[in-house]
Amino acid sequence: MVFIAVVGGTGGVGKTLVDAFNADGKHEVIVLSRKVPEGKNAAPVFAVDYANVSQLTKILDENKVHTVISALTMVYPASAQAELNMIAAAAASIPTKRFIASNWATPSPVVPSLRLPFNVYREQSIAALRKTSLEWTQIYNGFYIDYYGMPHVDTYLSPFVFAIDIPNKMAALPGPTGDEIASFTYTKDLGKFVVKALTLDKWEEALWCFSENASFKDLVKIAEEVTGSKFNVTHDDVAKMKRGEVTELPSHLELYPYIPKPMLQGILAGFGLWSVNGLHYVPREGSLNAKFPDITTTPIKEVLDAWKGKLAVLT
Repeated sequence: MVFIAVVGGTGGVGKTLVDAFNADGKHEVIVLSRKVPEGKNAAPVFAVDYANVSQLTKILDENKVHTVISALTMVYPASAQAELNMIAAAAASIPTKRFIASNWATPSPVVPSLRLPFNVYREQSIAALRKTSLEWTQIYNGFYIDYYGMPHVDTYLSPFVFAIDIPNKMAALPGPTGDEIASFTYTKDLGKFVVKALTLDKWEEALWCFSENASFKDLVKIAEEVTGSKFNVTHDDVAKMKRGEVTELPSHLELYPYIPKPMLQGILAGFGLWSVNGLHYVPREGSLNAKFPDITTTPIKEVLDAWKGKLAVLT
């Protein structure tokens, strides 16, 4: 048994990881967050000042934290700096030996034209970790399949719509075909893989996992079968996505209060280019799936099955 600190453990990914460790029952978990949420929490929550490295180090020391797992949302400068400070605190903490950086998604693109503004934040963390004596890793998991089961699937993630808008029976697939294979992961499966990753004697600089590999065209087909509806499918060509533009889907309007339209368009266009270039795909070879074949993952159809009988109410 070791003591684990989940940083940002009150967010979507963080809460999922806490639940996974609690279900496993082999480790003690604490949560670090800017504030303590009201109501009952799944693990002890410590309100921290991420700008105060000494305070962070003290909390890690006093709670005998062996492994720090960051679930911070690494798209804003403040979160990026918070993770850098957590790395500094972990490096200074006597009991802390391991660190998982928050890079839950895909590797940063090497090609400059494919990069998004937040890629640099994640690279800064990796550069900082390389300067410490900590054993560290990051876990790639492709794209979350939870998004395509919302609001009917069990998940802590906030809504996000990319390429397929199930309630409105529409899709704007990236590229001319939508045939490129991507990796899709259900967050509950991710939690199981992270728990198992802690049993590895040695961490590589990157680990990866997935629930199922499929194309976005496959997802549309499954969605049509599950809902019994024909979707209006269009395609966003590469030139359009390179301009930072994608087809606006009706459900995008619900996201604008949280992500301004120009920013969302740029992110979605970037994701589309990643899809066309195969960056959302992680192979089975060398994956946590291959290392831990006893983990049964959730098929895409099982997540999308949450929509059965629901569209009739909306139409």
